[in-house]
Amino acid sequence: MEAFKRLLRLAKPYSTRLAMAMICMVIAGAMQSSLALLFKPVLDDVFLKKDVNTLQWIPFAVVGIFFLKAACNYGQTILMNYIGLRIVADLRNRLYEQIQKQSLAFFTQHPTGILMSRIMNDVMAIQSASSEAVTSLIKDPVTLISLVCVIFYTDWKLALIALIVFPFTIYPISKFGKKMRTVTKSTQITMGTLSSLLQETISGTRIVKAFCMEKYESNRFAAENERLFKLNMKTVSINAISSPLMDFLAGLGIAAIIFYGGYRVVQGYSTPGTFVTFLAAALMLYEPVKRLTNVNNTIQQGIAGADRVFSIIDLVPDIKDKSDAINLPHVSRGIDIENVTFCYEQTPVLKNINLSIKAGEVVAFVGMSGGGKTSLVNLIPRFYDVASGRILIDGYDIRDLTVQSLRGQMAIVTQQTILFNDTVRNNIAYGDIDRTEDEIISAAKAANAHDFIMKLPNGYDSNIGELGTKLSGGEKQRISIARALLKDAPILILDEATSSLDTEAEIEVQDALDNLMKGRTTLVIAHRLSTIRNADRIIALVNGEIVEEGSHETLMAKKGEYFRLYNLQFKDEGNDIKNERLAKDLE
Repeated sequence: MEAFKRLLRLAKPYSTRLAMAMICMVIAGAMQSSLALLFKPVLDDVFLKKDVNTLQWIPFAVVGIFFLKAACNYGQTILMNYIGLRIVADLRNRLYEQIQKQSLAFFTQHPTGILMSRIMNDVMAIQSASSEAVTSLIKDPVTLISLVCVIFYTDWKLALIALIVFPFTIYPISKFGKKMRTVTKSTQITMGTLSSLLQETISGTRIVKAFCMEKYESNRFAAENERLFKLNMKTVSINAISSPLMDFLAGLGIAAIIFYGGYRVVQGYSTPGTFVTFLAAALMLYEPVKRLTNVNNTIQQGIAGADRVFSIIDLVPDIKDKSDAINLPHVSRGIDIENVTFCYEQTPVLKNINLSIKAGEVVAFVGMSGGGKTSLVNLIPRFYDVASGRILIDGYDIRDLTVQSLRGQMAIVTQQTILFNDTVRNNIAYGDIDRTEDEIISAAKAANAHDFIMKLPNGYDSNIGELGTKLSGGEKQRISIARALLKDAPILILDEATSSLDTEAEIEVQDALDNLMKGRTTLVIAHRLSTIRNADRIIALVNGEIVEEGSHETLMAKKGEYFRLYNLQFKDEGNDIKNERLAKDLE
């Protein structure tokens, strides 16, 4: 129940509204029991004794009771739903903020669809527990206690008979609650899997269609959807059996009341008014008991969702600021990598790397896939932390710096261009949305993007679609470069920024990159080696180790790893050229 206690603590900022809602619930519960008390004067005084005075005030009492009950129910519904929805909104904000704080390692371990399910589905399960369930837990016990007082006040012997079935309700309530929590957790996991499957197949729809896998993906979705259907049916079954079981137990109690109470009236030990008042209170008594039974299932569903939400909220980020972290001054001297080893899931990826990079130097990293190029560059902005050794920028260990000041002095352009479903203007100004129009246009011109932007329907105010789907690969990359230019950071990271482009687009993008690299300390992860011939230094990595470094000419003369990679790629590119010529001849 720790998760439920934490949910209740989230209501603390709204304690005034909660107190007002509780007052409304107490009054509404009391009004319910007061209705039962009216049956005795109606039967005994009005129908049997023909008392006109009683007849005159009873209708006004009934109207007053129903009005007060209705007003209080309305008030508590508005107040409790406000609190519940506010808690849900607060939880979503905290959950999303916590997810944003996590390192890249976290996102490799948690698929996008699963995280989306946590934010949307799991949090929604909490709403019922934090509004409807809390309402029932406060209002129904008040109603229950007041009705119990009524039946004991009316006939204590008959009350003992009526309450004899209550102990039998405890076991099914407990059993169904535990089963509901188990089923709910499985349901939420399946919904997360389904969300992940949707996210993957919709974003990768081109590949699905290219490989004619529509039927396969539909079958995969149908299988998960069927599993979700069966779990939802289990939830329905548990909820469905709870109410009829309570009705049956209530029937046993009511049958005992009618037999024993009717016998006392026949024998003259009780009046019809007393018996009907008692019977009415007893019938009313079982309604809040049934609701409390059902609310236990709702609470268990909410707790299952809360457990999953709090498991993320309680995660301590792998990458975080030290308590005495300082801001990084403007970079002027360079980067030093000293004896750095890095492991991914205990597998060594980089081994004892030592490297010094001067301010303003262009350093390219080359090697076969899996050699450690991207891993090494990802350590510099602290996307991951080193396993041993240290990285210094201008003599500061990057772990002693605030993450924001460290990354604030770096601009990144990657092979997989990430743009947002927003305007061109906002995508270029991403990171500093207060930049002026002239600054944005100047950055776009330097990135060779201004001309094609002006051809868009609304120019800089054109929406580019999800992940920039309305733009070509070269256009997306040039917007990404404009974004980096606008940031004007002293350290630039280029992660295979032209590898996915055709020759014509690459020429445009490479020209923009040349503008971007001027006067910056630049780290280039190279796929096409022809693009880094003019780098100040080229670092060749094999199996996470630096095997050679130097200029293009120096490394070609050594005839080592770089020479091998260059010739291998040149041969492949030569074959591509031959194939292009052959295709033209065939035409």
